Amino acid sequence: MRFFNYIRLWLACVRYSLVRSMMFRMDFIMWSLVELLWMGVNVALVAVIYEHTDSVAGWSKYEMMLLIGTSMIIQRLMMGFFWSNIFEFGRNVRSGNFDFFLAQPGNVLFMVSTRKLDLDSLANVAIAVALVVYSLHRLEITPDAWQIIAYVGLLVCGLAISYSIILLAVSLTFWIIKTEGIEGSYFSLTEFSRLPRQAVKSIIINVAFVYVLPVVVISNIPASTLLHGITLQNVLWLAGAAAFWFSLAVFVFNRGLRHYASASS
Repeated sequence: MRFFNYIRLWLACVRYSLVRSMMFRMDFIMWSLVELLWMGVNVALVAVIYEHTDSVAGWSKYEMMLLIGTSMIIQRLMMGFFWSNIFEFGRNVRSGNFDFFLAQPGNVLFMVSTRKLDLDSLANVAIAVALVVYSLHRLEITPDAWQIIAYVGLLVCGLAISYSIILLAVSLTFWIIKTEGIEGSYFSLTEFSRLPRQAVKSIIINVAFVYVLPVVVISNIPASTLLHGITLQNVLWLAGAAAFWFSLAVFVFNRGLRHYASASS
């Protein structure tokens, strides 16, 4: 299939997701409100902390709000575009329903990853973006066009890393029976993305979650780009990490495909 065929296929999936959401409007509204409430709790927690201090690891209140907003953008995009698809992929491998995707006339990973969208998560991306914009306003920072372009590009890199980590974890389903605990660990890892890098003092945690598994820097580097300008080293670091983790995840997924025994075999 050519590139534009994949675009048309993805747009068809978008239409399907829209129709499904409109058929169950209350479900869409309720989950949107639940996610909005969760985001509000995180913002309120930061506000409470800064009632008692002016700085956390060198980050002021609205710098921290910008970091939280950046982390939320990546998480909501991840949940909206990929989470349900990847989570169901693991279940389908265990049940044998994965055969359905193998029969499709396209790239298996694309078909697995893009079948549906969670519009309630995507709706709250706008709230996260608004938090970032509001924080910049309170900080009296006006990023230039290059900073904004770099910020968006770094968000894509952060999203790619998040996607790769969960794909890598779920791909283990090809070899082991259950991966629910591994899949759920993604949410624990995302907690680190809301921490300033300077707050990670432990050498072990710093090596594990800054360098090896870069869940801290996926939000810290984009936020720092808006706050302090573009740093080539940081851009190359995050882009390189995204390329590495995506390549590793695709490699493991493809190895799993060769290991997969269909339900009919």
